[in-house]
Amino acid sequence: MARQPTLEFWYEFASTYSHLAAHRIEAAAEAAGVAVRWRPFLLGPLFASQGWTTSPFNLYPAKGRAMWRDVEREAAAAGLPPLTKPDPFPQNSLNAVRVAVYGQDQDWLVPFSKAVFAASFAQGKSIAEPGSVIAILDSLGLDGTQVLKASAAEANKTKLRVNVEEARSRGIFGAPTFLTDDGELFWGNDRMDQALAWASGDRPPGLR
Repeated sequence: MARQPTLEFWYEFASTYSHLAAHRIEAAAEAAGVAVRWRPFLLGPLFASQGWTTSPFNLYPAKGRAMWRDVEREAAAAGLPPLTKPDPFPQNSLNAVRVAVYGQDQDWLVPFSKAVFAASFAQGKSIAEPGSVIAILDSLGLDGTQVLKASAAEANKTKLRVNVEEARSRGIFGAPTFLTDDGELFWGNDRMDQALAWASGDRPPGLR
């Protein structure tokens, strides 16, 4: 029996388009016969290496205005709750991503990740403070205080740094990014379907 193809889904909790992708990738991947590996990481260090101190959507206001309207349209089309713009944007996602990296091999990673996105972009809640992350974990039936404490251990901080360096080494520069088994990179929520098709072997003529 052939091995099921896998698509890596690299996402950042402060990313608007990661929010959209996180809520539709499971159904789309199942339909395509592709497994998904969720890969949380931080964009900040990658932006800093390009000389950016904040999101490019803040650095270029016209681009930012277009993005917020686009995400609003896309959320409505996907049947998601109305979009809420976090204040400030982007939110500090360090505590949340540490937890996600800690839980990367746990069955609660996906529901936790989707709950963080919903809190930030649908419910207008902060995801920056430790208490906010603990509340999300508690709502999933976990011991939020203990999980957050474990995620702040040096071994897990190192794991997060390794994730960021892996993203950098593999050419990732934004989120969401999708990587196929053969290393093909697709950037952006609007490229998810193409990424899934490539992963499943359905590729444009002349491209292999």
